Amino acid sequence: MDPMMDLAVVFSSVNAAILVVLLSIYLGIVLRTRSAYPAGMMIFASFLLVQNLLTAYSYVAMNGFFAAAVLPYLVTISLFEFGGLIALTRITL
Repeated sequence: MDPMMDLAVVFSSVNAAILVVLLSIYLGIVLRTRSAYPAGMMIFASFLLVQNLLTAYSYVAMNGFFAAAVLPYLVTISLFEFGGLIALTRITL
């Protein structure tokens, strides 16, 4: 695989790991407080987790279908999502 594609897969996988951490934090909050907001955030994080897992899988499984010109955009999307998830994790903690 191209190094840019490897980077996109790595960041999509790291994003998935961050989302698992966020899910566990939100679950703890829901169990302690029975609040609706963290329950909604759990749904949001679950959808993003599925999206990131499917993204990482599709990057690996369909590597030959992506043109080289698209790879910088895929990495950029993953990097921006990583930044957003880091900010969300920081705010949550």
